[in-house]
Amino acid sequence: MNVLLIALLAVATSSTGAEDDFAETIAAKYDRVPLAHLPTPLEAMSSLAAELGGPPLYVKRDDQTGLAFGGNKARKLEFIFADVLKKKSDIIITWAGIQSNWARQTAAAALIHDIKPILFLEKAEQSPSHGGNLLLDRLMGADVRLVEPGVNRPELARALAKELRAQGHNPYVVPVGGSRPLDSMELPLGAIAYANGFNELWRQARAEGWEFDHVVVANGSGGTQAGLMVGAMAVAPGVKVVGINVDGDEEKKRRNVTAIANVTAEALGLEMTFAEDDTIVIHDYVGEGYGIVDEDIAQAIGLFARHEAVLLDPVYTGKAAAGLIDLVRKGYFEGSRGVVFLHTGGTPALFAYEEDLLKYLN
Repeated sequence: MNVLLIALLAVATSSTGAEDDFAETIAAKYDRVPLAHLPTPLEAMSSLAAELGGPPLYVKRDDQTGLAFGGNKARKLEFIFADVLKKKSDIIITWAGIQSNWARQTAAAALIHDIKPILFLEKAEQSPSHGGNLLLDRLMGADVRLVEPGVNRPELARALAKELRAQGHNPYVVPVGGSRPLDSMELPLGAIAYANGFNELWRQARAEGWEFDHVVVANGSGGTQAGLMVGAMAVAPGVKVVGINVDGDEEKKRRNVTAIANVTAEALGLEMTFAEDDTIVIHDYVGEGYGIVDEDIAQAIGLFARHEAVLLDPVYTGKAAAGLIDLVRKGYFEGSRGVVFLHTGGTPALFAYEEDLLKYLN
């Protein structure tokens, strides 16, 4: 990271003008359609902090965005659906896992705008029940197409889009997570949404007189972490964004997040660049793999529930919480002024993993 740039940004953040200017930059460049209930709450987690004996802890409640049980994808979809509507698409096609929050909220946003959602969802090798998010997808009437593990879902989506165009439709193909420029989406719209989301978080903390220097977030497709990194560098360059990897290769995830952060900064016209060394992705809590509940995840979900009445999901936020708890106990945040846990939602998946959770919590 350019040292002069950091110094200049630090000076810029000495007044609230930095947040105002950044918000205006995003609003001037990108349209949004209203889908999320914003701003989401920022809450202190005093009981959990006392239990763990670490720095002050806060939770940013993006599980309360309001779109079909809420979650972080609602922020992203506000920007994405502005593009979908601009292109007059009548069908949206995406892919994800069988208990995907992204798929659920994409389907909800599509149906609100009378657009048909088609979801290619990969079955889990240790498949949970067909409740949770999958039940909600079907209740909303999404066209759900289950595929076997390992099948190339992006290729299926693109092949279907080609067929639909030949039939006179105008499909919009968007990658899982909605952050990487790909297919119908030429810009990192989901990550741009989270650059804006960090700005909202920073404003709230300042209004409450709360300080923080770390944000902890689950790292799945990488766009949420990348957007937060851009937002932090724009208005609060001392804040570190810590991604807790939920699946996949650590180095690949770090490269992916860094690439998304750089393309997001470019799309916003910001003179900043990120190196892989700037990107914090911690791989220690992946466990047995994506969507597989272990005792650490179950206990983390239990701690949040018992101390803060905050309900997490077993796939993303439960794993990120297990990471947060362990890092606090190990002294990773020693000397920190405060740590924000970004709750990205996903609680419907709790009901698909009932047996696995109760096995460890009883």
